[in-house]
Amino acid sequence: MLLHTHAPARPGPARGDDAQRQQRLAMTASLAVAVLMLVGKAAAYGLTGSTAILSDALESVIHLAATAMAGFSLWYAAQPPDAAHPYGHGKIAYVSAGVEGALILVAAVGIVWTATLDLIRGPEVEQLGLGLLITGALAAVNLVLGLGLVRVGRRTNALVLVANGHHVLTDMWTSLGVLVGVGLVWATGAVWLDPVVAIVVGLNIVWTSGGLMREAYGGLMETATPEATARVLGTLDQAVADGLIDGHHHVRHRRVNDQVWIEQHLLMPDDLRLDEAHQRATAVELRQRALFPESRVQVTSHLEPRSHDHPAGAPHDAVSDSLA
Repeated sequence: MLLHTHAPARPGPARGDDAQRQQRLAMTASLAVAVLMLVGKAAAYGLTGSTAILSDALESVIHLAATAMAGFSLWYAAQPPDAAHPYGHGKIAYVSAGVEGALILVAAVGIVWTATLDLIRGPEVEQLGLGLLITGALAAVNLVLGLGLVRVGRRTNALVLVANGHHVLTDMWTSLGVLVGVGLVWATGAVWLDPVVAIVVGLNIVWTSGGLMREAYGGLMETATPEATARVLGTLDQAVADGLIDGHHHVRHRRVNDQVWIEQHLLMPDDLRLDEAHQRATAVELRQRALFPESRVQVTSHLEPRSHDHPAGAPHDAVSDSLA
């Protein structure tokens, strides 16, 4: 028996540095825009007195706090492994996503509560035209930023950026809903529509917060995904078909942010020399590393002779993975 561990696959120095540079620039832009959103929406509320616009501004307060948390998490997740954290610090990304989801939920509850009170006592609004202009301009900025954050996050395997991008897009949809609702108030004079729109916006934010918290829970618990499982096992089955190995079992893998770990038992012919077994295992592991070209991959293979006894029905498909 032989335990064979292949060095983790990492992007080359230039490529890895470029990814981190893109992540830093994206997060800096997100922080700057979060401040702009808060100032702009607060000004729009001050001009109009609209509860719907207030709901948008309250969401931006939470968004600023969440973005600050995301910025810290992005830095912390990039720190190298140490004695206390031999597997790195990547799980902070899921903590960040969960906190962001919880903060969004707090904002949603505040929005619904404020809007309900306003609906009961009767809303008062003014200067809606200028407020709509400011809100529309800010929504356009958020649309560009949110799409950019999601794109960079997915390209560089940074869950923190993806979550923050979705939060920004949620802010954009909130602003769009406010635009529609306040626009109707402006056009029809039916001021009761203003708090009703705010309540609808708040309920929509609750849905978004639930999605972020579910994603965070799945990452922390390393929930298996069928797509990643099929790819890992498919590579091993192909290796058997190509004659590289005689079989495999006890295959498991998991992902934390941009890192992937694979553990497996590989069966080799009984009379195979040790150096040849090493070469075959390395060939299989290189194929597996190619499945995750944008990730850092660590593969640990336990090599066994084919005749070695192992439990019947070994869990070859017991694969743990948190993100495809």
